Amino acid sequence: MRKSIKEAIGTTVQDMLKAGFESSFTQKELNSLGVKISEVVITSTQIKEIRKKRNLSQTVFAKLLNVSPSSVRQWEQGKRIPTGSTKILLELLDKSPHILDYRISA
Repeated sequence: MRKSIKEAIGTTVQDMLKAGFESSFTQKELNSLGVKISEVVITSTQIKEIRKKRNLSQTVFAKLLNVSPSSVRQWEQGKRIPTGSTKILLELLDKSPHILDYRISA
């Protein structure tokens, strides 16, 4: 496949994924098309800001994320970093602070 065609297909696939289209591409197929899934990098300061934006204590924030209060405290102190899906969830909360409001009930 010509490089320009491959790049055009890769750009189209990446745009489709960003737009929310479902796909069944494997990681190998995405790599071959040059489509990258960005790594989530989140700092201790960002985690604290995300929590404070919602005006939540560490304990309530931990409950919301289904993690221990100790984890939140250690993340905010920079002693540990969140991993896996927790990083993604924190990224989503940063972009859409009210995304988990349904979990808080009166």
